[in-house]
Amino acid sequence: MKIRSKLPDLGTTIFSVMSGLANKHKAINLSQGFPNFDCDERLKQLVSHYVNSGYNQYCPMTGLPRLTEVLAAKIKNLYGSDYDSKTEINVTSGATQAIFSTIQAFVHPGDEVIIVEPAYDCYQPSVLLAGGLVVPYQIKAPDWKIDWKEFAKLISNKTRMIMLNTPHNPSGSILEDADFLELQKIVEGTDIIILSDEVYEHMVYDGKKHYSIMEYPALRKRSLATFSFGKTLHATGWKLGYIVGDAALMHEFRKVHQFDVFTSNTPFQHAIADYLQDENTYMGLAPFFQQKRDFFLDKIKDSPFVFTPCSGTYFQVADYSAISDEPDTEFAKRMTIEHGVAVIPISVFYHNNLDNKVVRFCFAKTEEVLENAAELICRINSGKLI
Repeated sequence: MKIRSKLPDLGTTIFSVMSGLANKHKAINLSQGFPNFDCDERLKQLVSHYVNSGYNQYCPMTGLPRLTEVLAAKIKNLYGSDYDSKTEINVTSGATQAIFSTIQAFVHPGDEVIIVEPAYDCYQPSVLLAGGLVVPYQIKAPDWKIDWKEFAKLISNKTRMIMLNTPHNPSGSILEDADFLELQKIVEGTDIIILSDEVYEHMVYDGKKHYSIMEYPALRKRSLATFSFGKTLHATGWKLGYIVGDAALMHEFRKVHQFDVFTSNTPFQHAIADYLQDENTYMGLAPFFQQKRDFFLDKIKDSPFVFTPCSGTYFQVADYSAISDEPDTEFAKRMTIEHGVAVIPISVFYHNNLDNKVVRFCFAKTEEVLENAAELICRINSGKLI
C-alpha cells in the first residue's frame, strides 16, 4: 500500500526530540514549555467535586454557558471589550485546537497566510493542511520587532490571514499599542482575517501591559484571539482553552469545531468557572513568573550567555555566540548531553532555519530546579571552548 503524506517534510516536533534527549541523559529539562509544579490544590478539589457529582457528560458544543459568561466578564474587565458569551466565545480543547480549527474554517487552497517567525510549530502545518501558502515575516534577535513598512510589502490580493502571537513564543517579546495601530492601517479596506495567539496574556513583566487585539474596534470585526487555560492555570495537560471573535467569524469557526472535537471536558469547565470568579487566580501570574525570571537570570548572569530579560511568556532566549560557533541545533544537543541542561534551538521556528546563535530556556520551574540548572550553565566556559 502506498501512503501519500499530506505533510511529507515534517518529522517529530523539536519539543519531543529535546524532551526525549533530556530523559535519556537525565538532563534538567528547560526545553519544553510546561511547569514542573502542580496547579492549585483548590482547583483540583473543584475538579474532583464536579467529577464525583456526576457532571461527566457532554456540555454544549460552544462551551459551558456559565464559563463563557465568566470569560465575557473577564474580557470586559481587562480590555474594556464587550463580547457576547453565547455567540462570540467558544471553549476549545486547547489553544492549538482553536488555532487549527480557525485556519481550516477560513483558509482555502491557494490563500496566503502571513506568519511572524520564529513561530510556534503548529502554525505552518495547519496552513498547509488547509491548502494555504505560508508567507513568513521574520523578526530577529536582539530586539524581535516588526518593521511594519516591510511587513506591509507582504500583503497581496491572495492574503487571507495574518497570524500574530503576543506575548511571543519563543522570543519573549510583546506587541505594543503602536504595533496594533500600524496593523490597523495595513488591513484597512481588506478582507484579511487576523488570528491572534494570546495564550501568555497574563505573563507580561516590568510593569508593561498586555495589549490584546480585542481592544481595537477597527480590528474587532476581522479578528479572533485564542487563549489557554493550561498556561494560565499551570495545567497544560488538561488541554483546555478558548477562542474569542466577532459573531460572524465565530459562526464559521463553529462549523469546523463541531466536527473537529465537538465539545471539551465538562467537569473541568465547571471547576474553571468557579475558580476564575477570583481574579487573583490570574492577575497574580505576572509577579509570580517575573520573580522566577529574575531569579534565573541572576543565577546565570556570570555565565557566557548574553541576554535581555524577556518582556513576556515564561521563556528566556539567550545568545551563545561567545561559547560556540556550531549551529544552534547541535549546540542544544550538546547542552543536553554534555552539560546536563536541555534547551530549545530557535532556528527550528523559522522556515529557512535562520540561525542567530540563540537558544530558549523555560523558567516555569521551581527555584531548586532553576538554581541547579544555573549552576551547570555557569560551568560552561566562554572563548569557543566547546
